[in-house]
Amino acid sequence: MRRLAILLAVAACLHAQSPAPAAGREADELATRMLQLLESTAVAMPGLIEASAPVKQSAQATYSTLQRTPRSPAVIWRFISQMKAYVALADSMPRPELFPPTAEQQLAELREDVQRMQQYFETVLRGEQQDEQQKEADPNDLRHYAAANSALGAPGTMPRVVFLGDETTEVWRLNEYFTGRDFVNRGIAGQTTQHMLGRFRQDVLALKPKVVVILAGSADVAAGIDAKQTEDNLATMSDLAKAAGMKTILASVLPVNSYHADQDPKFDMTRTHPPANIAAINRWMEGYCANPAAGCSYLNYHPVVVDTSGMMQTGFSDDGLVPNSKALRAMSPLVLDAVGRALTGLSDAAPDTKKRRLLPGLTK
Repeated sequence: MRRLAILLAVAACLHAQSPAPAAGREADELATRMLQLLESTAVAMPGLIEASAPVKQSAQATYSTLQRTPRSPAVIWRFISQMKAYVALADSMPRPELFPPTAEQQLAELREDVQRMQQYFETVLRGEQQDEQQKEADPNDLRHYAAANSALGAPGTMPRVVFLGDETTEVWRLNEYFTGRDFVNRGIAGQTTQHMLGRFRQDVLALKPKVVVILAGSADVAAGIDAKQTEDNLATMSDLAKAAGMKTILASVLPVNSYHADQDPKFDMTRTHPPANIAAINRWMEGYCANPAAGCSYLNYHPVVVDTSGMMQTGFSDDGLVPNSKALRAMSPLVLDAVGRALTGLSDAAPDTKKRRLLPGLTK
């Protein structure tokens, strides 16, 4: 009972009535609060902790995804549904004789917060509809980095490296993983190689980097785009960089897994991103870069992120698709090595991973 009293007291202090969240940060705070309420109210009813464990686990996994994609309608709706399931479960449980009034108040608060999150979902949905209209006028999302590009300025004494890609690149906080370097992030979630080719001049060439690291192809696989089209787009970007005197690093499309499918069928990424299709693009990239005339090098992330089944390691992704911080830390030495080799013109032969040391600028 002492634990219950402490949890209820802390939760009561944290609560503050406010309107529906209007921004991602507010939504994150609301989602955090809802998880706190789930925890504190569960201990107030005998048997609810055990009964709600699967819902709690799923909600926590969805919350992790929501932190990365706070304006994803699908993820927001999944979180709302899980919280509604918990409330329904709590309402179905018999109340003990000494049920604390604070717990009843917090269940009511949780219901209110579900409604607030529902309002946020509707706001985001309207924004998504507006975004779709804007995409028709700007299909490659050139506006995404237009202001950042203008403010960036010319490269200094440190060689500039641009990272072009989709959500894996966008979530990679380069300044935290690689200190003291001019590494520029130009990733946009969900983009195919066709989108990236359409903004290559603005988001890569105009920034005058020495090296461009391209991590692309995952969205192509998910969209069912013909592999030849993906290969042509990658080759064209490499040719454009070569013509501008830049070095290109083509990074392998990352593996996926289905280890979180028990939490949500949508997490079965092997269904939406067939491993065989990923492997085919990676084989092409490796062969293409093996030709010296191509002027690019191949960066293979798979040795440090796959498990014995050839899938993304279970602890390296929260949804089976996007690598988490643990995976990015494992990938960081490889990209530093590849960039260093591109800048110094060393052989593209794979380095001995047993002898590799952490290069300067890598956050351990």
